[in-house]
Amino acid sequence: MSTAPRVDVDLTAFWADPYPMLARLRKEAPIAFVPQLGATVFSKRDDIFVCEKNIEVFSSHQPDGLMNRMMGHNMMRKDGEAHMSERKAIFPAISPKTVKAHWTAQFQAHADRLIETLGPDNRIDFCKGFALPFSAECLKTITGLTNMRFEDMNSWSQGLIDGVANYTGDPAAEARCHEATAGIDAAIDDMMPTLLKTPDQSLLGVLLASGMPIESIRANIKLAVSGGQNEPRDAVAGTVWALLSHPEQLAMVQAGKASWMQVFEEYARWISPIGMSPRRIAKPWTIRDVELEQDDRILFMFGSANRDESHFDRSDVFDITRDTTKSIAFGAGPHFCAGAWASRAMVADVALPTIFRSLENLRLVDDEPVRVGGWAFRGLLNLPLAWGAA
Repeated sequence: MSTAPRVDVDLTAFWADPYPMLARLRKEAPIAFVPQLGATVFSKRDDIFVCEKNIEVFSSHQPDGLMNRMMGHNMMRKDGEAHMSERKAIFPAISPKTVKAHWTAQFQAHADRLIETLGPDNRIDFCKGFALPFSAECLKTITGLTNMRFEDMNSWSQGLIDGVANYTGDPAAEARCHEATAGIDAAIDDMMPTLLKTPDQSLLGVLLASGMPIESIRANIKLAVSGGQNEPRDAVAGTVWALLSHPEQLAMVQAGKASWMQVFEEYARWISPIGMSPRRIAKPWTIRDVELEQDDRILFMFGSANRDESHFDRSDVFDITRDTTKSIAFGAGPHFCAGAWASRAMVADVALPTIFRSLENLRLVDDEPVRVGGWAFRGLLNLPLAWGAA
């Protein structure tokens, strides 16, 4: 076990709002052992940025980790050549060129269709009414799993997320994760004959054409489902909420003084939908006078790194004019999120301009509070909005 100072965390409070505790850790114990998580937590941006690239010590390969046990051995839990070979196989489906030339138009079609169903005057939970189906329909298209309902894509994604973040050993979360993996496997099996006969640019189509072993294909499709639904879903809802809560910044974007991409990048820094990434210590190591032993579990807290006062002035404030180049919302090093370009296109290039162009007088509903939750994965739980006549 590491010699890091022990810091106890109230997990209920941490889930509701992790930022006060993360700020305390950055100040008092940048590397701390949290017994409630059974892991040593890294909270400073520079420590995470450097250590994440040191894969010989901070290994993504975790044979007994939750992700391997629940989803299969995917590229996120591999290092070196094993990681890069699978990343290269996936790249043609989600490269910046493919996203721009092939997927963005399909994202726009999904957005336009969903906006049309909302009507000129309405009041809905925007998380469920737009962000959730938009993200899921886009992910169905990218993965090639067009044979499932968007409701299944969302629930199975959440089941995977709950399973791989189930550090407290909740049997209900484990059961939901198993149900999700079974559903995704069945969807893959159903689509395989079509995509083997007629390959396309979807993730499943590209991986089948690459000759990757089927168990690795399944694991990597599940990886795409787990991260590819919640991050864009939560970013769409969250950026809308952030802009409506900061009307002066929305006015800047609508006046052409700031871009939708600036909005997205600042929201990804401010909230960090993917707030944590785990590692395993591959060999003894010492950092900040903390001794780490082989097989110690490490949690890199991206949600803390992106509010590190050393790099971000007034870090708790949403400000689309700030410099976000030091943000590590998508990670760093060899495990930089492969879906980053698709996510940026979905949110900044398609969803945000479509929403604010199409829904006149879009506003928050005052009689229902917006709720936010999570620390490993963080996002809005609801977003009551109205538009049209007041």
